[in-house]
Amino acid sequence: NRDPLTASDFVYAWQRTVNPKTASQYAYIYSGIKNADAINSGKDKDLSSLGIKAKNKTTLVVTLEHPMPQFQNLMAFPVFFAQDKKFESSLGSKVGTSSSKQVYSGPYKFVGWNGSNKKFKLVPNKNYWDAKAVKNKGVNFQVVTDSTAALALYNKGELDQVSLTTSQQIKKYKNSKNLKIYNNSRTDYIEYNQTGKVKGLTNAKIREALNLATDRKSISQSVSEGLDGIPTGMTPAGLAKTATGGDFAKAAAKATAYAYNIKKAKKLFAEGMKEVGLKKLTLTVEATSDSSTTKPTLDTIQQSWSELPGLTVKEKYVPFKQCLQDAINQNFDVLLTAWGADYAEPLTFLNMFVTDGANNDGKWSNKQYDTLINNASDKDALSDTKRTADEIKAEKTLYDDSAVNPVDWMNAAILSNSKVKGVQYFSSGAPYYFWNAYRSKK
Repeated sequence: NRDPLTASDFVYAWQRTVNPKTASQYAYIYSGIKNADAINSGKDKDLSSLGIKAKNKTTLVVTLEHPMPQFQNLMAFPVFFAQDKKFESSLGSKVGTSSSKQVYSGPYKFVGWNGSNKKFKLVPNKNYWDAKAVKNKGVNFQVVTDSTAALALYNKGELDQVSLTTSQQIKKYKNSKNLKIYNNSRTDYIEYNQTGKVKGLTNAKIREALNLATDRKSISQSVSEGLDGIPTGMTPAGLAKTATGGDFAKAAAKATAYAYNIKKAKKLFAEGMKEVGLKKLTLTVEATSDSSTTKPTLDTIQQSWSELPGLTVKEKYVPFKQCLQDAINQNFDVLLTAWGADYAEPLTFLNMFVTDGANNDGKWSNKQYDTLINNASDKDALSDTKRTADEIKAEKTLYDDSAVNPVDWMNAAILSNSKVKGVQYFSSGAPYYFWNAYRSKK
């Protein structure tokens, strides 16, 4: 909108995000920046105490509470981008509710979205500082909720890219030259309500039995024809490296042993039920109805869990918005949910399960785990060797206590027009960058 972009726009944006009145679901990611947690919790009412200052129009000074090796990576995450106070001040809670109620400092402007319509686009931002570097005239988007209809549009040449969202589609196009498999750095996992509302789920043996009765290989097959990864921990493969350069997930797998073992599961379940004085237990597994992968996942889980003596398993599907609210309110027995990496470091997953963490919906709590995460985040943060050791021990603690149940490492199966070149994909943070994309003649 031709307002100058200055350092103060970042100060305003950061203060607005951590302000508890904004109720940002991403405020937690500011943790480690001076006073961010205190401000967001309401203990510190002074927004200006946040560790970000504008030294002049083009210089920011950020103060951290402890070392944050992931900090530079975080700065590419949209929640840290600038916001225009002059533009937003009159909009109040309407900020961001349509494309006309947003303002842009990047290579594109977002146009044509009224808050609910299904077609909109990115068009080049002529006020962008490096507008000449943008190689295309924009990107058109369509929201097509029927995966069959979306695929038909792609085959007609009306879409350049489409996601394959069913195992049938993946099976049909598995050998297509236009199929691309992207590492999503996303883990689909189960959370158990451990508040005491569901008596059986406070018992570690019952949770371990449920983990052992989860047939992850069959889930991967039913969802993606086996293209999704079979998880060995919460942190997915391909996200982060160890101090010695190996894959973190592979190193952590040596400390965990997630496996399908129905015989052992039945034994442990019977022992756990006896310990809590139950002969029968009914568990409802909740998932979002807005994803095509949740139904085959839950069907597979229901089938294997129902083999446990005395257990009845029910499925419940709700819109994503309700699923999110139920998670926040612990209004569930068992929840199938997912997390995608915000940055390329295991803590983006492991931070979720600290005591009273913003995303610890099951309310699991373990002092040893909290100490490990605190050490990895603070005193051991600058030592790759020590930080990796802390994080592997944290993965083992999650496994040993059956705190959660990783069921799938989700990959993205994409059909792309071979004439479209230069689209950049990233497995953490914002996934797509389009400004280098172009259409070739061949």
